[in-house]
Amino acid sequence: MGKTILVIGAGFAGMWAALAAERLNDRESGGIEVVLVAPESTLVIRPRLYEAGAANMTAPLGPLFAATGIRFIQGHVETIRHVDNTVDIVRRDGTRSAIVYDSLILAAGSQAHRPDIPGLREYGFNVDRIDEAVALEAHCHSLAQRPASVARDTVVVAGGGFTGIEIAAEMPARLRAILGTAASPRTIVVEQAPEIGPDLGPGPRPVILQALSDLGVACRLGVSVTAMSADRVVLSDGETIETQTAIWTAGVRASPLTAQIPGERGRLGRLCVGPDLRASPGANIFAAGDTASAVTDDAGHRTLMSCQHALQLGRFAGHNAAAALLGLPPLPYRQQRYVTGLDLGPWGAVHTDGWDRRVVLTGAESKVRKEYVNRILIYPPPPDRATALAAAEPVSAQA
Repeated sequence: MGKTILVIGAGFAGMWAALAAERLNDRESGGIEVVLVAPESTLVIRPRLYEAGAANMTAPLGPLFAATGIRFIQGHVETIRHVDNTVDIVRRDGTRSAIVYDSLILAAGSQAHRPDIPGLREYGFNVDRIDEAVALEAHCHSLAQRPASVARDTVVVAGGGFTGIEIAAEMPARLRAILGTAASPRTIVVEQAPEIGPDLGPGPRPVILQALSDLGVACRLGVSVTAMSADRVVLSDGETIETQTAIWTAGVRASPLTAQIPGERGRLGRLCVGPDLRASPGANIFAAGDTASAVTDDAGHRTLMSCQHALQLGRFAGHNAAAALLGLPPLPYRQQRYVTGLDLGPWGAVHTDGWDRRVVLTGAESKVRKEYVNRILIYPPPPDRATALAAAEPVSAQA
């Protein structure tokens, strides 16, 4: 009887994990069935949800799965019973079923962290999921039907990290296009750290500050949002900012499914995996993408919750899950190079190289590179079996 690799999640890591597992299975004629469970057979291009037109930031995966022989099950995983090598699934029609696996790859991603701040759940927008990004965009267009006021024309972005900076840089031009030239929209980033982009370090900070200043985006640093309502936010220093558009970008957490798997977890709920991406030594459960924290290089840097790392974590996890069932040695995950590309809206972008984030490109030229990554590089391969499986090779993309 054939063996089964079960992949949970159809994001970047899950898609590439399934393809990499099928690639090795195909090469070795292993007779393994690769099964992927997710709510939709669609890849959400999550790194682009800060852009306008969020409803279009998807790519179909059904034809790709059909071409490569990956069995797709539409639904979500409710329980992982690791002792029994079984997961319980709730299908889209509400029916329940169980799947037995020989190897499991958890690639269920992450979700926005929403602390217990008064009004956050009722009034806070975000761009974490596609439906939430679409809701924000619809809300922004609805502002044109409201009477002009300071609150209508003000956007507050809570969180001055990567996502907060990107959405803040977008908002002035988007609001002017919606409200008309007579309006005077303003965007304010609220960041509790004393500097903007605290996790990005000092390297790109002067560029970020210059871009935000040129775009008319203000920064309130060293304070945090402590309450939200329909027409204002309250800051930790007591200041009140009138706004009808508060966007929450202050942090994410790994999928709650990580709590059902034995193993060490980091502060964001990610599983601290070994070089072979197993959740614990000798286990038949692997983790990839935002559910995994893995060492990337000899200096001890660990993966971030980023598309850049998810793409390769998925390839290595899929390969190693199949290798374990085929009696082959694993490939230790390594991703020596680290780069960042931060979109700064109409101003351009900034690219850095290395973990010290040395600036290598800014402005319009950097924007061209960022758009290439966002619109071409991270999209799925074509639904051609040979092409897709070749692209899932993990070793060729380590640089």
